[in-house]
Amino acid sequence: MKLVLCALLLVTAACASAPPCPVCPSEPPPGIAAPTDPTPGPTPIATGPLIFDGTPAIPAALKASLIRYLEARSAAVSAIADDGKALLIATRLGQASQIHRVTQPGGARTQVTFEAEPVSTAVALPGGDGAFFFMRDNGGDERFQYFRSEPLGATRLISDGTSRHGALVVSRDGKRIAYSSNARNGKDMDVWLGDGRDPANAKLLAEAKGQWSPFSFSPDGKSLLVQEFVSIEEQRLHLLDLASGAATPLTSKRGAYREAVYSGDGKRLFVMTDKDGDLVELQSLDLASGTWTRLMDSPRWNVESIALSGDGKTLATVTNEDGYGVLRLLDAKSGKELGRPKVPAGVIGGLAFARDAPVLAFSFGGSTVSGDAYTYDLRTKKVVRWTFSEVGGLDEARFVEPELVRFKSFDGREIPAFYYRPRGPGPFPVVINIHGGPESQSRPSFSPLVQYLVGESRVAVLVPNVRGSDGYGKAYLGLDNGRLREDSVKDIGALVDWIGERTELDRKRVAVMGGSYGGYMVLASLVHFGERIVAGIDVVGISNFVTFLENTAAYRRDLRRAEYGDESDPAMRAFLTSISPVTNVANIKSALFVVHGANDPRVPLGEAEQIVAAVRQGGREAWKLVAMNEGHGFAKRENRDAYLQLAVMFLEKHLGVSR
Repeated sequence: MKLVLCALLLVTAACASAPPCPVCPSEPPPGIAAPTDPTPGPTPIATGPLIFDGTPAIPAALKASLIRYLEARSAAVSAIADDGKALLIATRLGQASQIHRVTQPGGARTQVTFEAEPVSTAVALPGGDGAFFFMRDNGGDERFQYFRSEPLGATRLISDGTSRHGALVVSRDGKRIAYSSNARNGKDMDVWLGDGRDPANAKLLAEAKGQWSPFSFSPDGKSLLVQEFVSIEEQRLHLLDLASGAATPLTSKRGAYREAVYSGDGKRLFVMTDKDGDLVELQSLDLASGTWTRLMDSPRWNVESIALSGDGKTLATVTNEDGYGVLRLLDAKSGKELGRPKVPAGVIGGLAFARDAPVLAFSFGGSTVSGDAYTYDLRTKKVVRWTFSEVGGLDEARFVEPELVRFKSFDGREIPAFYYRPRGPGPFPVVINIHGGPESQSRPSFSPLVQYLVGESRVAVLVPNVRGSDGYGKAYLGLDNGRLREDSVKDIGALVDWIGERTELDRKRVAVMGGSYGGYMVLASLVHFGERIVAGIDVVGISNFVTFLENTAAYRRDLRRAEYGDESDPAMRAFLTSISPVTNVANIKSALFVVHGANDPRVPLGEAEQIVAAVRQGGREAWKLVAMNEGHGFAKRENRDAYLQLAVMFLEKHLGVSR
């Protein structure tokens, strides 16, 4: 089983004593003149791990109004027992997500990890004794370490304690593990082999140039399937011989090879790939002959996940259909569809078959239901819900389902968006919520903030998938690469135009918010459409592409260059500088709220510091919230709550929402 890093909830906070900013330039950012008479900014206030800089006090009434929304929880499948009679799930009961064991549908959640930091994924060892591996970092620094949890609760570190570690898989007999790590040079993610007990017994199996990740051990235990990740649009598959470490390339045609699993007999691979078309489809590769065979009819949508049953007879797949997940079961030999378990419209993930039973575990959530753990028994053909996550005692019937709409952009292309409309006639103020990535995708998942804005503040929320988003084919995915970067920003301008055409929406009260790349999109939208957008919330966003690329963690710099362009090339550097929000900060007239984690290795804190300083230098309002114990997003309860309270306060103020 592959250990997948869960995306962190993008939330922000501030802290007690800020360390020196790791990337703040000693000279003004490009395009910003050094102030001759700088205006002093507000005095930051430290409260625990949070630094509140220019933010007002949060009223007790707002906290009381939000509290039940902030109590909403979810659960996600991490692993299923060999016999299918127990699940390991990730859920939050305290400050941060931890692993829990559930032994029957609706049963008690027994906590089995007790870390100060979030733990969201586990890999179970075969044998049924309850041992498993989990990973965590420190304060959001993303230098993930592996730990082994024994049945009676003893936990021990099994990685080196300092390097960054990625995907981990376990051999079928449970005696070996393989994982990726940048221990060799701090940059390249090599493949390592260990016994899962003592880090001293681990050995370097294959040196990588870039990012390599193990997918699975072969059934005979002699080789390891690995993925080389070049970019979201290009990956390669290799077979590593465990005795010699020699790598055999399996893919010669350029394309994405997003996931792959061995067949039960080890003679074939089931592969998710777009090598033969625009969409990611399911194919099989005969390892002896090198022959590729399509297993499903040509899809209209991407296949986004696969899992193989323990007996090797059944494949489970999920297709991403306009953001909604559709679960299908296939005959592994012929590819014939066997059926579609009855799962409501929403998002499906975490597919995992029990090793010794025909039981599939998965996670499911939707716009109006928090995520929970489920199973499907191939014998009874029944979907069973195992967890029932609380939503703060709120009336779920009042939650709003989005409408999937499409609007035309500057080039005639139709852009999809989820539209959450408040009840009543309007006209409603609007928040545009932009996802990160940029190669990510907004999905119809439960968001306490969205439901609060729509239900309590009576603010409409639009969640677009601008060009460059995943889920709509590789042509759409590449429409914002390199010098096409601002075409995705134009999509937001087209959405603002669409808002102006809707009588139930108030075109004079529009705000934008987003995280990571979505934070850049917020800033860029304020630069280009500030006269039509009253406020923006930038969470861990990019303000200067050059300083971002120069200061992002070394292990991910080349991956980001493949998307944004290489800042070391003079012509591209000039272009990236020209489109960076900090270069064009004089055009930002709207109110701004910037949120960041001090330990962010992806988009370092300097990106927040320089845009706030530049906006304030121009005499405009800028709130800032920094969490000293977070990284690329807020994963701890107290930090998340502070961010969401301030976000609501900021939006209601600038959208003219009265209570």
